[in-house]
Amino acid sequence: MATGQKLMRAVRVFEFGGPEVLKLQANVAVPVPKDHQVLIKVHACGVNPVETYIRSGTYSRKPMLPYTPGTDVAGVIESVGDNVSAFKKGDRVFCSSTVSGGYAEFALVADHTVYTLPETLNFKQGAALGIPYFTACRALFHSARVRAGESVLVHGASGGVGLATCQIARAHGLKVLGTAGSEEGKKLVLQNGAHEVFDHKEVNYIDKIKKAVGDEGVDVVIEMLANVNLSNDLKLLSRGGRIIVVGCRGTIEINPRDTMAKETSIIGVSLFSSTKEELQQFAGILQTGMEKGWVKPVIGSEYPLEKVVQAHEDIIHSSGKTGKMILLL
Repeated sequence: MATGQKLMRAVRVFEFGGPEVLKLQANVAVPVPKDHQVLIKVHACGVNPVETYIRSGTYSRKPMLPYTPGTDVAGVIESVGDNVSAFKKGDRVFCSSTVSGGYAEFALVADHTVYTLPETLNFKQGAALGIPYFTACRALFHSARVRAGESVLVHGASGGVGLATCQIARAHGLKVLGTAGSEEGKKLVLQNGAHEVFDHKEVNYIDKIKKAVGDEGVDVVIEMLANVNLSNDLKLLSRGGRIIVVGCRGTIEINPRDTMAKETSIIGVSLFSSTKEELQQFAGILQTGMEKGWVKPVIGSEYPLEKVVQAHEDIIHSSGKTGKMILLL
């Protein structure tokens, strides 16, 4: 190893598999920013369900092994590469993507996915912005093309993406309905923009939603668990209604006829498909929300980097979790 090479702690994955393949190492080289890149000293990093799918090897995108997981970090700029003019050492920032992985003390990030973190938000909140809020923006504006006055059902609203969706939809003049699986979750959903909330553990909760939306149905469903809910969602839609699939953990059988009479559609979302221009558009929406105070990330469970295996177990197996899961460095 080159002399003078700076080392850091980082989580490394050498083989795909269960949470136990996440290995915390103390001798990982600190990356050096190249052209149009910055190096962030990480204070907090978000944990997202998609990172567990990638780690298990079942996701459509497989990184080259070994790799460091983690996408949305918040921290302070440590250094900048060539041709970076928007940021300097010491700036407080968050990002929507990383080059080198976020479960680490330092993360390399392309400068077009880095954004200023206002003083009104702490680093934990900054680490909860990336995937949840950008995904919510993509689902609402790019995929569903929502308009003020429409109704949206956030199916699974108490997690990171769900709460972000409620806040953004409410701020843009939509009627917001949400579901959650615990009393705490339901309360949180109402506090973060929903007009009404339903308990998706109740046997007849779909009937209650139908009653609440009336014969017209709901214009948009933002769906966090399509393998459980998709068939029910189709029966809730208005004429021309859209189901936006944000999360899915398996297969489901549906009757395509349920899409025909009302000419409804099922649309998938992948934040990774966003262009630079779309990311800038979403960032602009969120910057406005941070200034006006309606972007308020809710932090859920917090773990030190040493407990990353536990975090990956909990994000999949603990139902009724509320807010955004965070690793602290």
